[in-house]
Amino acid sequence: MESFTPYLLGAGMAVLLGLDRTAALQIMVSRPLVAGPLVGFVLGDPLTGLTVGMLLELLWLCRMPVGASIPHDDTQITVSATTLAIALSATIGSGAGLTLGALLIALPLGKIGQHVERAVRTQNERLPAAALARLQLGQLPAVERLHLCGLGNFALGALTTYTVIVLVGRWLILSGAPFFLDLLTTQADWIKLALVLAGVATLLQALNVRRAYGLFFGGFLLTFLLLGVLR
Repeated sequence: MESFTPYLLGAGMAVLLGLDRTAALQIMVSRPLVAGPLVGFVLGDPLTGLTVGMLLELLWLCRMPVGASIPHDDTQITVSATTLAIALSATIGSGAGLTLGALLIALPLGKIGQHVERAVRTQNERLPAAALARLQLGQLPAVERLHLCGLGNFALGALTTYTVIVLVGRWLILSGAPFFLDLLTTQADWIKLALVLAGVATLLQALNVRRAYGLFFGGFLLTFLLLGVLR
C-alpha cells in the first residue's frame, strides 16, 4: 500500500534545498548530484537518489541560477523524481524502469519551476524599497520581517514547483506504467547512456570548446567500440 509519508518528507526537502538554490546559504546542496542522495537518504533509498542525481547533474552543470539567468529548476526535478521513484515503489515495484520513468517525466515539468521562480523574483523586487522606507523610519523589526518575507516567497515557490511536479508525475506514472515501464526497464542501460552523452554534449557546448561536436561524436563512437570489446 502506498504511503504519503515520502511525499511529506520530500516536500520538506524541497523547501530546504530550494532555499539553498538562490535565497539562502548557497552551499551547493541544491545541486542534483548532492540533492538526489540526500533526498534518497531521508526517504530510505540513497541509491535511487544517487542514480537520479548523477543522470541530471551534467545537464545543468553550466546552467546555474546566477544573476538574471533562470534555468529550469533542476533542484525540484531531482527532489520530485527521487520522491516519486521511492514513493511509488511500494505500488509498482522498485527498479530502473520506475526511476527512469520518474526522471523523464519530471524533466519537462521542471519548466514550471522557471516560471515560478520568475514570479517569486518579481514579487521580491518590491521588498528592497519597502525595507529602505522602514529603515529610514528606524523600524528595524519591520526590515527583518521583510527579509524573512523574501525567504518565505522562495520557500513557497519551491514547494509549489515540487507539488505540481509530484502530482502530475504521479498521475502520469500510475496511468502509463502498464505501457512504458517494461520498455524502460529493458532499455534502462541505453537510456542512461543517452542521458550521460546528452549531458556531455551540453557541457561541451556551454564551455565553448573548439571542435566540441567532433569530440562528442568521437567519444560517442569510442564508447560503442569499448562496449563491443567488453562484451
